[in-house]
Amino acid sequence: MDFGKVPEEQLHQIDFSLPAESVDNRLVLSGVRKALPTVRLGVPRWGDKSWVGRLYPKGTKETGFMEQYVKHFNCVELNATHYKIYTPAEIAKWGARAAGKDFKFCPKVPQLISHYSNFNNVFDQTSAFLEGVLALEEHLGPIFLQVGETYGPSRRDALFKYLASLPTDLSFFLEVRNGRWFSDPVMRKELFDMLRSLKVGAVITDTAGRRDCAHMQLTMPRTFVRFVANLLHPTDYVRADAWVERITQWINQGLEELYFFVHMPEEMYCPELIAYIIDKLNPLCDLQLQKPHFLQADKPAAGTQISFFD
Repeated sequence: MDFGKVPEEQLHQIDFSLPAESVDNRLVLSGVRKALPTVRLGVPRWGDKSWVGRLYPKGTKETGFMEQYVKHFNCVELNATHYKIYTPAEIAKWGARAAGKDFKFCPKVPQLISHYSNFNNVFDQTSAFLEGVLALEEHLGPIFLQVGETYGPSRRDALFKYLASLPTDLSFFLEVRNGRWFSDPVMRKELFDMLRSLKVGAVITDTAGRRDCAHMQLTMPRTFVRFVANLLHPTDYVRADAWVERITQWINQGLEELYFFVHMPEEMYCPELIAYIIDKLNPLCDLQLQKPHFLQADKPAAGTQISFFD
């Protein structure tokens, strides 16, 4: 994900502190920890070629990436659906690869709906998209709708109307990027109040160049985080530690479900950062999350900076 990307030399100049807890989060968190909260960590796609020999067995072809992926992670962002509406038969093949596993796919709404329609006359496209992803059956996780940076509050009526039209027996999350959603206090409150009333989640995007998108607002007792890392730059670990602290706080306050996706250029070192986060979360939150298991011991150690900007 290039959204919010800044040059490597500027990363140490950024305040990566997470915003203070919103008082409105008390409206959706019970204040009592759920006995078995659901915590899922994954990446946007089945894998990077560099994972072969390091995470996937040597000789694994790209056609076999998904079969290997489900052995290491318990969820994936399904960004493929952003670019094409797939048939139920096509999507069912993906679901079959996760058979017998506690695994969720999180499909992204097609861009022809989210970016090119202003949500006018998209009933047929939405129906076709949902018909396709429903073929995932028990492996269907939250569906997320992303609107682009140019989609601001002035067009909120069309967006809110569309959200209200979505089936209530499915879980949806919204990601907004236009700065006015966050900088204008009236618009910010209206957005999160509306999402709370519709029982739609608010995607939290933590990326270096757009700190406003790390808004920390919960509109339901579930959350969906997109963490954009920087190839194991030292700041990635500082940020990960802050997230472990915040997640622990939310779980203790009654968070029921977390989806946490690590983004990185080509996802090269996403597994290492996810393993680092799981090592921290398991003892603090009394969880038993499975870490990605590496085939070789020379994976980068915590705090190792891998530079690809030279």
